Amino acid sequence: MTDFKDFMENIQAVLKSKRKKLMAVTILFVLVIVLGFICLFVGSSHMSFSDCIDALLGTGSPASVRIIRNIRIPRVLAAIIAGAGLSVSGLIMQTNLNNPMASPATLGVSNAAVFGANLSIIAFAGGFLSTGNNLNSFSVGANPYATSFMAFVFSTLSIILILGLCRLRSFRPGVVVLAGIAIGSIWTAATTILQFYATDVGLSAAVIWTFGDLGRATYKTDIIMAVTVAVGIVFFILMSWKFNALLSGDAAASGMGVNVNRLRFVSMLLASVITAVCVSYLGIIGFVGIICPHVVKKFLGQDHRFTIPACVFAGSILLLLADTVSRSMGNGSALPVGAITSLLGAPFFLIIILFRKGDRA
Repeated sequence: MTDFKDFMENIQAVLKSKRKKLMAVTILFVLVIVLGFICLFVGSSHMSFSDCIDALLGTGSPASVRIIRNIRIPRVLAAIIAGAGLSVSGLIMQTNLNNPMASPATLGVSNAAVFGANLSIIAFAGGFLSTGNNLNSFSVGANPYATSFMAFVFSTLSIILILGLCRLRSFRPGVVVLAGIAIGSIWTAATTILQFYATDVGLSAAVIWTFGDLGRATYKTDIIMAVTVAVGIVFFILMSWKFNALLSGDAAASGMGVNVNRLRFVSMLLASVITAVCVSYLGIIGFVGIICPHVVKKFLGQDHRFTIPACVFAGSILLLLADTVSRSMGNGSALPVGAITSLLGAPFFLIIILFRKGDRA
């Protein structure tokens, strides 16, 4: 009887813990909806609350309707989608590489995207001496979709190259990190060479692209990002039990029937593609993939059945808050959201390093 009583108490404790985690995930989801709605009423145009409501209903002035429907709604959707994608990608990479410092930048995806965008802007859009410093000539040749496409192509190329190299070495986590650092350095060096030969106009345009900016979002880009992120999230949730097995070590996971190398390859590839798509359209938005997974795991533990959806919503919340701050501080124009996330992320990164348990000098 005592053993049965202890068994029932353990079952109740587990169920109670699950209910708490489900409640936490539900609260995060509600916060995303609330913050997304609030963000529609914040901006540098200083529209009143009633003007925003009228614009949402389509009864406001043409300018107000245009601001809400063509600028703010796509921007808010981009924050929700990109925040979710970058956050869950960071979680999956940390699990696969068994490295708490891993993030979507680990495989050099961002470095490759920057090179592709620079190549498009500086070379193909006329950033060399062909246009000199004539801004009008440059703007005629510049194509934002071509820039995003080139950024995505080189990001994908970098992913395939790194994962291909890692397959040759049995896909060990340490090899992935080292390969990512090496390939990322090559892309950075190539970007520096391109910028050295660019004109003032081409260089300024290339540098501005690297700023993470949700203002570039359109309904078309939001749909592309949403489809990519949704496919990744569904796959990660379906594989959550395998990620939980991976936490016990490769040998234990293999004993449970998990093909560890295949799981790492596919999940890292998908996480990198999600990052590549978001970065190619919005620019570099750093630290979302580090901050959110650490906070979520701190409060909800390591169970991926709960941490994956929690990271999805936490990433959206972080990027919505950062975008709200960027639009409030811009004084007529929104600051790059990538700068806000970096300002939040850099101190957080240092805190993780300095106060990580078990690290003794």
